[in-house]
Amino acid sequence: MRTLRLLLLFPLLAGVLFAQRWRGGWGGGERWLPEYETCRTAREVPWHSTAPPNWTNTAGFEKDVFTFARIRRERSPYSTWSMGEWWTDFPDSDLNLSFRLQQMTSLKVDPDGRVLNLTDPDLFNYPWIYMVEPGSLMLRDEEVPILRKYLLNGGVLMADDFWGERQWANFHREIKRVLPEREFVELGMTNQLFHCVFDIKVPKSKLQTPNIVQGIRSLDPNSGYYGVTWEYHDGEECREMHIRAIFDDKGRIMVIATHNCDNGDGWEREGEDDGFFHEFSEKRAYPLGINIIFYLMTH
Repeated sequence: MRTLRLLLLFPLLAGVLFAQRWRGGWGGGERWLPEYETCRTAREVPWHSTAPPNWTNTAGFEKDVFTFARIRRERSPYSTWSMGEWWTDFPDSDLNLSFRLQQMTSLKVDPDGRVLNLTDPDLFNYPWIYMVEPGSLMLRDEEVPILRKYLLNGGVLMADDFWGERQWANFHREIKRVLPEREFVELGMTNQLFHCVFDIKVPKSKLQTPNIVQGIRSLDPNSGYYGVTWEYHDGEECREMHIRAIFDDKGRIMVIATHNCDNGDGWEREGEDDGFFHEFSEKRAYPLGINIIFYLMTH
């Protein structure tokens, strides 16, 4: 009888756990909201980490700014729950990185950000677009030629926060649909991108940012995860961080991917834990994100 009760209870528990994750369980804080599907800016939805800053730009020059443009996309039916959604870390990461970019560089930055579908006619007004958790990426057939045209005409895509070979393989497969004639190249740490705003001299592995839970554990000498800045996905220990790019014929970056790294948590959760901020936000996620954007916008 006890076994029967447990069998009946298991589907219920599984449903509760899924719902907890959907509403912000696992300590993640992210939750799906109906307005995510219609919002045009990051300011239109509630923040969920710590209150993001706000600022204004010179009147009359509101459009003469850099804008953090997040892509709203579909999820592959073959992805697992751990591969994440397009709205992971949203809207906090978008707003926090935008503020730090304005604060630390000469760029003027849109304080509201932007959310776009690839089919949005406004896409070509934004030279930089961001996809999070692209291990679950699925491009619709009509999106493929649009993204190809965008990239070949000067736009750049940044992909962030995906882990392990399974997630890389899915992202790589989708991008090859867009640019079948081109391949990713691993960027060495001597590349100018790593030295344009912040002079980043550490090995690439020292730029790895995990989710905040793993990050806090990695800083605790009494934790069994002390020093572990990588995550585990699909049974894989995702130790090695990669920063890969696809170039056009003139050597301009069209796609840049930070793999085995969660920069988004470093931007999103800067105000939640002092140790996490100083080790991961301040030393890793912000310098890397700011350098990437500044380099791409000036080259």
